[in-house]
Amino acid sequence: MYFPYFASYILIGFVLSLLVFLWALNNGQFREQQRARFLPLEDEPDRAPAPTSRIGRLETWALALLAVAGLLASAAMLVYALING
Repeated sequence: MYFPYFASYILIGFVLSLLVFLWALNNGQFREQQRARFLPLEDEPDRAPAPTSRIGRLETWALALLAVAGLLASAAMLVYALING
């Protein structure tokens, strides 16, 4: 009875996850994997964090918006299932 709704909900989540993964792959988020395992062993003094660029702030807001949209979609699906069940 609810299968088409939940299947489409899962499919949309899968497609969005795949798009985010491909974006990260194209932007070099997974480069230098050999170096990454030695980062906790380096003995560097703590540096001050770099100031956040405008694009970084936009990415943060976009991620927050996506998270809120996902939570709202989940809540809407739950309410719809409870009302029509």
